[in-house]
Amino acid sequence: MTAPALIARELCVSFHKAGGSVQVIHDVCFEIAPGETLALVGESGSGKSVTSMALMRLLGKANRVSLSGQVLLPGASDGDFVDLLAVDDHAIRRLRGRRIAMIFQEPLTALNPVQRIGAQIAEAVRFHGGCSRRAARARALELLEQVGIPEPRSRLDSYPHELSGGMRQRVVIAIALAMEPEVLIADEPTTALDVTVQAQILALLKQLQRDNGMAMLFITHDFGVVSEVADRVAVMYAGRVVEEGAVGAVLERPLMPYTAGLLASVPKLELAGLPGAPLATIEGSVPDPARLPEGCSFHPRCREYRPGICDGAVPPLADLPGARRIRCARAGEWIASEESSHAD
Repeated sequence: MTAPALIARELCVSFHKAGGSVQVIHDVCFEIAPGETLALVGESGSGKSVTSMALMRLLGKANRVSLSGQVLLPGASDGDFVDLLAVDDHAIRRLRGRRIAMIFQEPLTALNPVQRIGAQIAEAVRFHGGCSRRAARARALELLEQVGIPEPRSRLDSYPHELSGGMRQRVVIAIALAMEPEVLIADEPTTALDVTVQAQILALLKQLQRDNGMAMLFITHDFGVVSEVADRVAVMYAGRVVEEGAVGAVLERPLMPYTAGLLASVPKLELAGLPGAPLATIEGSVPDPARLPEGCSFHPRCREYRPGICDGAVPPLADLPGARRIRCARAGEWIASEESSHAD
């Protein structure tokens, strides 16, 4: 079997502040195969972006942040892996952009406002490729053509504010793909874009993935996007993965009550405009990481809450048939239900 392109094992993140520290990511584990897309979904504040920044080691000074666990990329030989959390600063700078790259959430803040587009793309090419300015600029032009920027030669000398939101997003994608990385992390790359540009960006990412065979971690809160781009989906809540499985299985039959609540909250097109049409919601909000509820973090908002069961110990991430995983104190009920449905 082909080795995974990326493995996260028991990834934990804590932020230090006056008076103590707060753990915001708890034992996150997943694997992504070459050419596969894993979608990471959840409400704002659930830990998606912090997880992505931890994978890239972009969370700031070491005395303010603690990382533990492993983030593994395949090494030079079979069975050998490089742990991104264990290598020194020089090594991680050489790996970022070349083997693992990231599309940041807001392109206007990700791009340098006082540097021309061509120079920002060429910088990544020169740093990792060691080529001349002329060769780096030629590669920048090639990348702008690849991501579908109109009049790419003239856009090389444009500043970020001179481009539309969709074009800036394409530039950020071009920078991330400059060295054809094995793993691409896309942190809500279509947020704030209109649906036409969103469709173009998603089609572009899928085409580039097919061309390069890269693995992709796609972070979003939009289940419509998940159904279009992902092979598997992992749902996060309060810094923990609470459900994971093939995208079709999870979207058709969510087992974790939080996942079911998220899907029920998606507006239904067939009900749009109808008077009195119901709009499902999940009451409450994601808890403060410094004051997580006892037991399952979701139980204060859960319609399936059972006193004495859900508010005991933090439930483990249990394996279910069909390569599903669920973190729920009532997982035994869901496992029995799944086994019954498979038997039928």
